[in-house]
Amino acid sequence: MSTVFLNGEFLPMQEARISPMDRGFLFGDGIYEVIPSYGGRTVGLAGHLHRLANGLAAIGIPLPALDWPSVIAELLQRNNASNTGVYLHVSRGADVRRFHAYPDPAVVPPTIYAFTFDIPAEPQADAERTKLYRVTLAEDKRWRRCQIKSTSLLGNVMHFQQGIEAGVDETILYNAERQVTEASACNVFMVKEGVVFTAPLDDQILPGITRQILIDILRAKSDLNVVEQYFSVEALLQADEVWLTSSTKEVAPVVEVAGQAIGEGGAGPIWQRAQTLFKQHKYDY
Repeated sequence: MSTVFLNGEFLPMQEARISPMDRGFLFGDGIYEVIPSYGGRTVGLAGHLHRLANGLAAIGIPLPALDWPSVIAELLQRNNASNTGVYLHVSRGADVRRFHAYPDPAVVPPTIYAFTFDIPAEPQADAERTKLYRVTLAEDKRWRRCQIKSTSLLGNVMHFQQGIEAGVDETILYNAERQVTEASACNVFMVKEGVVFTAPLDDQILPGITRQILIDILRAKSDLNVVEQYFSVEALLQADEVWLTSSTKEVAPVVEVAGQAIGEGGAGPIWQRAQTLFKQHKYDY
């Protein structure tokens, strides 16, 4: 039986109850995070909590006065964590009416919910055994506040479903200028002639924690040049390597984009260096 955390209380998931008037249910009015952990050790905890605070501030929800690291540690312990994702969710709370304007937080306090779920074992830097990703392409049709990790994920869900219906693993998105932004649930990197490129932080992409940890590690622990700038769909298709990054995938090699093979059609040598370094240093962040 899974234990969850709801509004200050640990309880069995079957006993957790949230009002149907909660604005997270009615409007998707909230912020969430997913934090990976292996054997009880979290990856990027400080970055995830910082992004949670920034997201709440961006939409005007007061940051709950909560010892988040202690709550996360308790959830992991109660659920016998091994390879585990921790989901944190803060919505604006349950009002007595459905009304678009924000309610007074002194009257309608936020709803705080957290639970754990199984994730795959730690990815390895093994080109023969790693999962190879195939993706499709689509113009990004989401809203222009993608830097906010909102629970309003319908746009992302619909783009992800495009990939499912195309028989691939993900959908890489591009804007009206055909610049690659991110994927429906991941950030995107490409490698060309030894240089690593990824889109810069702005309102078109989520500031991924894995993305930032990888950039910091590559800049500190390798001689690779990491450039944060937009690149075109055409450049992506001509890349030597393409990667997806996310909390549960870490650094994932892409071998096919929209039916076109990338590089040699396998996990590339720079990917292997990047994933090796990420595995070695990810707990430092």
